[in-house]
Formats: sequence, C-alpha cells, structure tokens
Amino acid sequence: MYFLLGNFAFLEIWYVSSTVPNMLTNILSKTKAISFSGCFLQFYFFFSLGTTECLFLAIMAYDRYLAICHPLHYPTIMTGKFCGLLVSLCWIIGFLGYPIPIFFISQLPFCASNIIDHFLCDMDPLMALSCAPAPITELIFYTQSSLVLFFTIMYILRSYTLLLRAVFQVPSAAGRRKAFSTCGSHLAVVSLFYGTVMVMYVSPTYGIPTLMQKILTLVYSVMTPLFNPLIYSLRNKDMKLALRNVLFRMRISQNS
Repeated sequence: MYFLLGNFAFLEIWYVSSTVPNMLTNILSKTKAISFSGCFLQFYFFFSLGTTECLFLAIMAYDRYLAICHPLHYPTIMTGKFCGLLVSLCWIIGFLGYPIPIFFISQLPFCASNIIDHFLCDMDPLMALSCAPAPITELIFYTQSSLVLFFTIMYILRSYTLLLRAVFQVPSAAGRRKAFSTCGSHLAVVSLFYGTVMVMYVSPTYGIPTLMQKILTLVYSVMTPLFNPLIYSLRNKDMKLALRNVLFRMRISQNS
C-alpha cells in the first residue's frame, strides 16, 4: 500500500507541475502567453499523467480488494516484484497512449484566433481554434479517453462491490469499521477525481458553459491533487500520531 501511495504522490507532483506553474505565471503576467510547442507538451503530459492516475486508482482498488477479501493470500500475490510490474505498466500505458492523436491534432491548421479560452491547453479549446474540422481525430481522442475512464471506474466499482460484500460478512462491528477505514480514503479520492473528469470527457460538453468547464477542470487538475495528501494522511494512524507529536512539541516549545 505504501509503495503504491508513494508512486501516486510522485505522480500527483508531476500532474500539478504540468499545469499550475504556467497558470500562475499567466495570472501574474500581463502577456498570458504560451508557445505552440509548450502548449502541446502541456496537453500531452496533462492527459498522459491523468491516464496514469486512473490506472493507479484501479490498481489501488485491487490492492484493497486483495487485502480485505484474501488477506492470507495477499503477501504471496502482491509481492514487491508484482507490485513494481503493475506500477511500471501504469506509467508505460499512460505515456504511450496519446503521442499519436496529439501529434495529429498539432498538425491541424490553427488559422483562427490564437487566444485559448482556458487556463490550460485542453482538447475543446484547441479544437475551437482549428480552421479545419477533424471529426475522426476528435472521435479517436474522446473514445480513447472514455474507454480508459469507463474500464477503470467499472473495475474499481466491481472491486468495491466484492469488497463490501466481504465486509458485511464480518461478524464484529470493530472488524467492519477497520475494513471501511482502510478503503475510505481511496473511495473519497476516486469520487472526487472521477466525478469531475467524467463530466468533462465522457458526457457531451457542448451544453456546458465555458466557465463551468474551467471550474470542473480546476477541480480535478488542481483541487483533487491538493486534497489527496490530506485525505490519505488524516485517515492514517501513523500520520495522525506523527502530527500529534509535532503539535505537542510545538506547544512545549512555545510554553518554554
């Protein structure tokens, strides 16, 4: 679990770094510009890291399922080698899925306005600047994104359905509480991330106002990574104990 959380935290650092520094620069700057190559690099890393995050959340659901439904087999199945293989596959699949469609999008003629009506280079704002329609490219891109979201969320839901069925069969209330606390933080992160991402990339966005699209993008690209460390840390006994010790030492130093 901690190996997965460590990789997930590393991923979140890069996920935020792909958008937030340029966004903050544009907020403080009068020019508010980004180069053509910089825009498509941001586009590529934003979607590649987002896809990797979806795969990580699915693997973490599988890890929780094994820990609760098959605790005796857990050490023999989720070995360090197997866990490393799963994490490597997440990174490889995430970064190999988008180079081709994003390359074809970058070759479109952008002869309209050069003003992107967004705080990052996303699919809809870029397609709005293209002078030539590219329905096949859009279809491939959105189909690929939808499949990743659909299959990972369905796998997560299936894992938690089996997990909850096993939890409710636990005779003691303390055992059920312990099982729920183990997966509660992961469920909170999944709900926050998928709830906004699926509205943007699975449901039709034509009827959604531009301002609402920006707010939804801000939630899953900035707010979710901001809340994730808090969600996981505050539900972890070791982190609670460490935080309590830090606060206790601070109080002692202030009183002395």
